[in-house]
Amino acid sequence: MKKILFYLVIAAFTFSECGDKPDATKATSVQSDSSVTATSAPMSIKEEDVTYKSDTGTFIGYVAYDESSATKRPAVLIVPEWWGVNEYPKMRAHQLAEMGYIAMVVDFFGNGKVAANPQEATKFTGPFYKDPALAKSRIDAALSKLKEYQQVDTNQIAAIGYCFGGSMVLNAAKLGENFKGVVSFHGGLAGVRAKKDLLKASILVCHGEADSFVPKAEVDQFRKSMDSIGARFTFKSYPNATHAFTNPKADENAKKFKMPIAYNPAADSASWNDMKAFFGGIFR
Repeated sequence: MKKILFYLVIAAFTFSECGDKPDATKATSVQSDSSVTATSAPMSIKEEDVTYKSDTGTFIGYVAYDESSATKRPAVLIVPEWWGVNEYPKMRAHQLAEMGYIAMVVDFFGNGKVAANPQEATKFTGPFYKDPALAKSRIDAALSKLKEYQQVDTNQIAAIGYCFGGSMVLNAAKLGENFKGVVSFHGGLAGVRAKKDLLKASILVCHGEADSFVPKAEVDQFRKSMDSIGARFTFKSYPNATHAFTNPKADENAKKFKMPIAYNPAADSASWNDMKAFFGGIFR
């Protein structure tokens, strides 16, 4: 985290959460784990929709960053759950901006389209599971747009993804995307076969032990595959955490769509702290 702290000194900001450690005794959401001390200058977080194009269409992503400083900083792409660019990934982008990063939510479906139900979500995401190269092209398009921001240190870029998004960032890394690192939160672990000559990124997997969508056999195969090529990866597993454990709206969706998912505040907080520690190691 040395590089991030340097940026914050330049901007005269102090973030109280940088030294936080996971507290398993407190079931608190990470939505408020970033704050500015009373003596530091107020941040100015800019959040905006951003339109960008590729040869496959027009996309509407979402960018958040501290606009009070023009200092270059590490950047983080966020690939959402299968619902698309809704309020949840936007909230995560805001949190990352508070930590000193510039963050961009990737629009995978085009024109900011959001799935209304699991049937639509399955329809929208299906092509990307079948064609990982198509998925990488959507990430490439967002990456090109993100690099246009003067605040981005183009040598310090990572990606995180949730559920569907976790699968997509892992596949992109395996296909050779030049990320410093990728983080999968409750993402699927099957997909592109890892090759030593392509994989450049460090990997962090944040997995719920009770995730019925990602069976143990899939976990075992993923770990075996990573070990076989000497990949730089860390696998974190959280007790009693199901699929979508980081999303506070998971319980609402579980009830509405009869899905085996649930929000787990302790796992949410622990995985966010694991991500922060991971970023501290790759952004130097």
